[in-house]
Amino acid sequence: MKDQLGDIFTEALVEIISQISGFTLDVLPLEKEVGFDEMVGFMSLNSKKSGILSISAKQDTMRILCSSIIGTPKDEVTQEDIEDTLCEFVNMTAGSVKLRLHDEAYAFTLMTPFIISGKDLVIHTKKRANIISAALGNGEMTIKLNIIY
Repeated sequence: MKDQLGDIFTEALVEIISQISGFTLDVLPLEKEVGFDEMVGFMSLNSKKSGILSISAKQDTMRILCSSIIGTPKDEVTQEDIEDTLCEFVNMTAGSVKLRLHDEAYAFTLMTPFIISGKDLVIHTKKRANIISAALGNGEMTIKLNIIY
């Protein structure tokens, strides 16, 4: 189920970014967990098998995506606009996955997304946590996805 969950979350994020921003991102090959960039949007996924969804990106990547979505030049995009965009990616990804999952154990409740930002973010989990990671990119930008359950 781990690979299937990873595919479902990754496909949902790729589709959402494409639909609302017009950018196409490819799944990048991974050798290890992807870690976190300067901005990380989180959502708790509560069900019989609870977990955390995180989507992270650099500030510049979020500025480009946000500019495309709201139709404002990059230099006029506010920090609040960028944060709202990242929260919306998290919210829409979780909502899309919720609709796609048919396994009752993974039928989660959507919570309010939140953001943590800063340089050199490191988030630790217990040793036996299941972690699914993916990185999406197009040469100009990279977005990182982690599901911890």
